[in-house]
Amino acid sequence: MEYKFNNLIMDFYELTMGQGFFNKNIHNNIAYFDLFFRKVPDNGSFVIANGIKKCAKYLEQFHLSQDDIKYLKSLNLFSSEYLNYLSKIKFTGDVWAVEDGTIVFPNEPVMTIKAPLIEAQLVETSLLLFFNRASLITTKANRIVQSAKGKTIMEFGTRRAHGETSAVDGALDAYIAGAVGTACTETGKQYGIKILGTMAHSFVQSFDSEYEAFKAYAESFPDNCTLLVDTYNTLKSGMVNAIKVYNDILKPMGKKLAGIRIDSGDLAYLSKQARQMLDNAGLVDTKIIVSNSLDEYLISSLLKQNAPIDSFGVGENMITAKSNPVFGGVYKLVAIEKGGEIIPKIKLSNNVEKMTNPHFKNIYRLLDKNGKIIADLLTIYNENKPSGKITLFHPQNNWTQKTIENYKVRNLRLKIIENGKIIHKFKTVEETRKYVQEELATLWEEVLRLENPHTYVVNLSDKLFEIKNKLINSYKNI
Repeated sequence: MEYKFNNLIMDFYELTMGQGFFNKNIHNNIAYFDLFFRKVPDNGSFVIANGIKKCAKYLEQFHLSQDDIKYLKSLNLFSSEYLNYLSKIKFTGDVWAVEDGTIVFPNEPVMTIKAPLIEAQLVETSLLLFFNRASLITTKANRIVQSAKGKTIMEFGTRRAHGETSAVDGALDAYIAGAVGTACTETGKQYGIKILGTMAHSFVQSFDSEYEAFKAYAESFPDNCTLLVDTYNTLKSGMVNAIKVYNDILKPMGKKLAGIRIDSGDLAYLSKQARQMLDNAGLVDTKIIVSNSLDEYLISSLLKQNAPIDSFGVGENMITAKSNPVFGGVYKLVAIEKGGEIIPKIKLSNNVEKMTNPHFKNIYRLLDKNGKIIADLLTIYNENKPSGKITLFHPQNNWTQKTIENYKVRNLRLKIIENGKIIHKFKTVEETRKYVQEELATLWEEVLRLENPHTYVVNLSDKLFEIKNKLINSYKNI
């Protein structure tokens, strides 16, 4: 899949800051920026990182076209020298990042960009756009998949998505998270994902009777006939006609009734009654599919009521992450390089959670003998890999401590771009989908709870904690 990018999708302050950097001749100073997030959506405990590949593709092709420069010139705000510089700009830096599908936690650098200051600054908005949207929808979709307890989730949200890109790529995100397919035909075309769908109520209404509509569909698609049974009356009409069409049309052809779909009403009650009617008619293999503004809580409730539902079609609540539609990924300067020395930088705030972790860092994931996550540890880039007995402490409440040993260590990030060129072979869609499941297997059941899950704290090494406190103290009298 080749992405198409609009390179002026950037906040205007990035361009005005660039003029300032250029005027003071610091635009080529090497800077380090971290992309991370502070809070998990829906009060969850983890995020599934996504959009990293798209970020890399964007950086590799980054440039401003003649038309872009012409527009900027028309604003009469920027110097001709600066515009000439921008006309030739490309991304020439290095990038370290987790892979798409990786489980990540708040305040750890999912991506670090090392590049000339102006290059690193101009790409901020697009990187956040790609990462925030994809990670949000993937994480939300996985919550919904988890709630289904092994039942099938289908992505049905195209018409409710926030634009074409959100529809097409959102369906991809849902598939990566564990959905079995999508109703979005363009996603199937672009990414090879299974596309799903049968009929709408308008199909039933277009015929003189519900029976005639079902008959026409069965004759058109005898090998995969799923009938929408709630246009008029689910039990007294829809189910009766579905069973009749099976007996009149499909059974003589040696075909099965693949499924029935219910899109309104009391889904628990109706599915139970429909199951009984199907079983009584000998249609024990016919699947029951439901839709209608489902989310993880409704699905969980239906299963607790023992509703005999085989598959859920989920639309707007997944494709828009309706319950928590904003993902707060941020992009912050953490270091400047001068004379070969990396000088840590920090952002302070009256809100403790908004303080950044300074310096160029590594993320190490510590796992127990069963491969379950114990903790993530941030270290300075040149610190040794964790080994032996170590004491972890809460970054804010550092009197809360835990000593661990006999753990396995995983470096969570890879170098994906060097000198502006991609050097990493990204996983395919199917490989990423499988990787998500492998990552989820590293979480304890308590972490996967929909409500009040156990949460992880990202720990700091002693050296990083010391540098952070030193920087805080150096600014406390300002």
